[in-house]
Amino acid sequence: MLPVPRAEAVFSRPADAECPVLRVRPSADMLVIFPFHAAEEIDFDVDLRELQGQERLDGFCRFLRDVGRRLGRPVLMEPEGGDGHPVLGFDAETDRVVLLAGPPVM
Repeated sequence: MLPVPRAEAVFSRPADAECPVLRVRPSADMLVIFPFHAAEEIDFDVDLRELQGQERLDGFCRFLRDVGRRLGRPVLMEPEGGDGHPVLGFDAETDRVVLLAGPPVM
């Protein structure tokens, strides 16, 4: 395990340098990957196959809630390659994880 680099070192890298990532396991069966793209936002990736079943989904919702409470702001999840419309997220005003989009209309 390597120490987490200081933000100044990560964001002062050359434009063509590889993007560093932080890998975190909020639980034994869930990996969250934080790529350091920009200092203004926090992005993360989760493999949805790791969220199968209610217990694992509840764990992911706790993760969203914990991050949102710590930051004091909403945490939104949108699908990979999505159109910018989040589907699930932590609402800081109600202190809850909420469904933001229904199933697609056929």
